[in-house]
Amino acid sequence: MENDNLKRMGSEPVFRLIMKMSLPAMFSMVVQALYNIVDSMFVSYVGKYALTAVSLAFPMQFLMIGVAVGTAIGINSLISRRLGEKKNEEADKAATYALVIGVVTWIVFALIGLFFSSAIIGAYTDNPFVYEAGTQYLSCVFIFSIGVFVEINIEKTLQATGNMIFPMLFQLVGAVLNIVLDPIFIFGFGFIQSYGTLGAGIATVVGQIISMIFALCVLFLKKHSVKIDFKYFRHFDFSIIKDIYAVGFPSIIMQSIGSVMLLGLNGILAGISETYVAVLGVYYKLQSFVFMPVFGLTHGVMPIMGYNYGAKNKTRLLQSLKYGTLIALVVMGIGVILFQTIPELLLAIFNADSEMLEVGVPAMRIISICFLPAAAGILLATMFQAVGRGIRSLIMSLLRQIGVILPAAYLLVLVSPPLVWYSFPIAEGVSLIVALLLFLNLYKKELKHLGELSQPSKK
Repeated sequence: MENDNLKRMGSEPVFRLIMKMSLPAMFSMVVQALYNIVDSMFVSYVGKYALTAVSLAFPMQFLMIGVAVGTAIGINSLISRRLGEKKNEEADKAATYALVIGVVTWIVFALIGLFFSSAIIGAYTDNPFVYEAGTQYLSCVFIFSIGVFVEINIEKTLQATGNMIFPMLFQLVGAVLNIVLDPIFIFGFGFIQSYGTLGAGIATVVGQIISMIFALCVLFLKKHSVKIDFKYFRHFDFSIIKDIYAVGFPSIIMQSIGSVMLLGLNGILAGISETYVAVLGVYYKLQSFVFMPVFGLTHGVMPIMGYNYGAKNKTRLLQSLKYGTLIALVVMGIGVILFQTIPELLLAIFNADSEMLEVGVPAMRIISICFLPAAAGILLATMFQAVGRGIRSLIMSLLRQIGVILPAAYLLVLVSPPLVWYSFPIAEGVSLIVALLLFLNLYKKELKHLGELSQPSKK
């Protein structure tokens, strides 16, 4: 079955292959988006200070997820390329080292959670309740984060082989458990006491750890195109780690700078009013329903791109980019329609008052202008990662999430506060222009001649 997965990445019609490999990931990412909203809704019932506490912890939690996903993207890119090049032993080494990388990264974040959570939360609030609740929540999700680091690495390892079903199930198990356990641990049920805000953290880590256990069972008990063999640690191959982080480190920066952007935007918007900060927080919950399916799409497209790049099949590589971009544009287009036509209903999910509606309705309509350029930019970034050019993706992310949006937001606020939301489409537009220039450069230098010096591959 696993060999069939590899063969189809080099032979099956590209559009059909993308749909087969992406739909499971897209579905699981939609469930993840649902969890993000449900989680915030439950916490808001504890009180506004509880929601504030979780919101203050969110950028650091976002940073943790960014490190996990960024590292896993490097693993996925390397394994898919090595399988395409028929270098199976190097792919096996990468899959094996991925487990240890997950454990080592968890230890780092556990130590941060143990010793620095209170200082991190204390830097943003002097409210005793917010300080205590935020510290408890952040400590919990950091100290017990082994589940997220190990599971994501296994997920990306299997996706690199063309197996999309089990990674989907891993994500579904974690997300569904989170949704079910949230009210139980937040409000109490039966013999389980009410933990309030801490309960949201407990539900999160329990779901992650059970998902990890499920992933480990699948990895070791099922047959795959890569083999986990700890003999590779006898003569540790540091070149594998280097190759993983050649893509993984830029990806970590890409994934993590979102937390820096949120901190910066919160600082700018706080100077206007708390309502602006609240609208930004609500937007990031709502936009996950649009962006998360596209990120799921990239999970299916990246191994196809990486495999065909490794196999030097230019036609299938470029077809993957074309079809992936078209699908992303359709998804984002639906998002634009929803944000333009029913922003009031979207904000009502979070019990928005009249002041929030006054600020939020035009904000949702303005920000959604960025969705379509973001679709093309995300797929170009995915291709850069798939072919081992992670620095190009990093440049794009730095532009859109720090280099353009923060200065633009600052300047627009000085002109008129409601204009601040235009910083989103401005940043996405500039990033897309740069992405297209980087792609043309890569095409002229390498992709145009890909496979010309080797035996032609079957389409």
